[in-house]
Amino acid sequence: MRNALAMAAAISLSLAAGSAWAQNAPAQAPAATQAKCDNPNALGVARIVQIDTTGGPGFGFEHFKAYDFLRDKEVVLTFDDGPWPGHTPAVLKALADECTKALFFPIGKHAGWYPEILKQVAAGGHTIGSHTWSHKDLSRLSTEEATAEIEKGIAAVSIGLGNKPTAPFFRFPALRHPPELVKYLGERNVGIFSTDLDSFDFKMRKPDQVVKSVMTKLEKHGKGIILMHDFQQATAHAAADLLKQLKEKGYKVVQIVGKTPLEPKKEYVDMVMKEIGGGLETARPMSSVIQTIEGN
Repeated sequence: MRNALAMAAAISLSLAAGSAWAQNAPAQAPAATQAKCDNPNALGVARIVQIDTTGGPGFGFEHFKAYDFLRDKEVVLTFDDGPWPGHTPAVLKALADECTKALFFPIGKHAGWYPEILKQVAAGGHTIGSHTWSHKDLSRLSTEEATAEIEKGIAAVSIGLGNKPTAPFFRFPALRHPPELVKYLGERNVGIFSTDLDSFDFKMRKPDQVVKSVMTKLEKHGKGIILMHDFQQATAHAAADLLKQLKEKGYKVVQIVGKTPLEPKKEYVDMVMKEIGGGLETARPMSSVIQTIEGN
């Protein structure tokens, strides 16, 4: 009973197909984009799950077992370490072709280097959390250094999105989460994502290996939060086939959104702007500013 009450307090569910969700959602909640789908056989989004991250709840049975909110044959697609040229856009195209949504955990430095790609993720209606500033193992840093890694990552993603708040979700690099940092994120009301199924796609060179890894683990577990990396070339090339197989096997995608957006702390915004240079928040896409006109 206690777990059921806690789950009800932390998670509110709504059907993706119902327009009532958008009408009744709290005013401060970031809207989940449900664009018109031109693919009648698309994988789509079966449900939208809104999470109240007050107190920093954790998700993903590899480390956090309080909230088993997925039904049988439901998956949450998550992608780490982007944005990255070529690879992230390929993942976005595959998701768009199947009219489905994912949860992205960008690295702050990558968001600073490629804000135009990060904005494409947002334009696709996907949820965007954060994944530290430079993907350091926080368990090897002092609490002060690790806190700066977390906050600079949040700030960089916010800046890359055009000074907009992020979703209140965070994933630790290598899933290593020191207790003092879990406590800190709880005080910041940031939800922590581990995983149910780690694809280990960073160890793979071929797209079919990524697909096999995910599908084999899904067959065993029946559902789950899937960890992948839009930074990885094999995953970028595997995305379309993976989504097709998920559809063929009867799996359904659940999109995650946060109840309350996460605002970056000003001192870290200033720190990031000083480090990566001013003007990023208003910069045009690099492709519209710089073009190769001769040579490869």
